[in-house]
Amino acid sequence: MKIGKLAKRSGLSAYTIRYYERIGLLPYADRDQSGQRDYDASILIWIEFLDRLKTTGMPIREMLHYAALRERGVGTESERSALLEQHRERVRAHVAELQACLLVLDTKIAGYAGKEQRNNDHDAPIAQRRRKPAGTRQAGAR
Repeated sequence: MKIGKLAKRSGLSAYTIRYYERIGLLPYADRDQSGQRDYDASILIWIEFLDRLKTTGMPIREMLHYAALRERGVGTESERSALLEQHRERVRAHVAELQACLLVLDTKIAGYAGKEQRNNDHDAPIAQRRRKPAGTRQAGAR
């Protein structure tokens, strides 16, 4: 398939495909009689995998290392596995961090909901006392 069709099917721009080829993330494409890139459809699976790595925050240098190991083929499986396991642990830590952030957001949003709705949706205790604004004094307090 030509680069335009690969771009359309993969969601990458033709520029990005050429860039990935140049830096070694994608293997160089075969060329047809007129010198245009001609990709095998199987490249879409590899591009999808690269997209997952990118989405999960793998640095491009690690993606390049993985791609180089993959290119070397048999005998690099344990290195590739170790690389992915390390990345998986970073992804898990990030997911846990995002879940903690989501809990903060949910709690904040629940604070804007009505008392009954908040109790039903989140089982969040409702603070009965609110902090008084700074500079406000109670009667008789000095």
